Amino acid sequence: MPLKSLPEYESLAEQAHGHMCAGQVLGLRMALYGVTLLGLEDPAGADRKRLVTFVEIDRCATDAIPIVTGCRLGKRALKFRDFGKVAATFCDLRDSRAVRVVARESAKQRAREMYPAIQNKNQQQMRAYREMPDEQLFDIQWVRVAIGPEDLPGYKAPRVVCSECGEGINFKREVVRDGRTLCRACAGERYYDPL
Repeated sequence: MPLKSLPEYESLAEQAHGHMCAGQVLGLRMALYGVTLLGLEDPAGADRKRLVTFVEIDRCATDAIPIVTGCRLGKRALKFRDFGKVAATFCDLRDSRAVRVVARESAKQRAREMYPAIQNKNQQQMRAYREMPDEQLFDIQWVRVAIGPEDLPGYKAPRVVCSECGEGINFKREVVRDGRTLCRACAGERYYDPL
């Protein structure tokens, strides 16, 4: 299914995210720009096995990106790196090319200049972000992303068991320390504290 229009994607994004906001419009535009730069005409369909996307923030824009790309965390095609930036890197696995698209800080000011009469900042930005040329909204950088086989969609490997807690570990995420196989939590990378 080829790329849709921005209003069609907005309808899908609003349904998935629960509301429409400037971040959603920005994420949709970012994804459309990224896949267009890579020359992918059907990222969520025929080209879906070619694309892996890295997102750098856990905000509204990130929910919109999979609407265009078809990349999902559960399909191992969406990767999250918590850099706190409204940015995403679109990786074409077949052609070994990647482009990083970053929202320009100046876009907010440009939205104020375009629509000073709109008092609601979200409404002001949504309208401007729908209309601004890609070059005013985003900076791009062609990059190289090393994606190991264990991070690719469809990767299969033996499951190992943590010798400390007994929990299973997939995708080569184990840590070997002093000859013992440990999960990252038991190796000291725990994000939670057991009660």
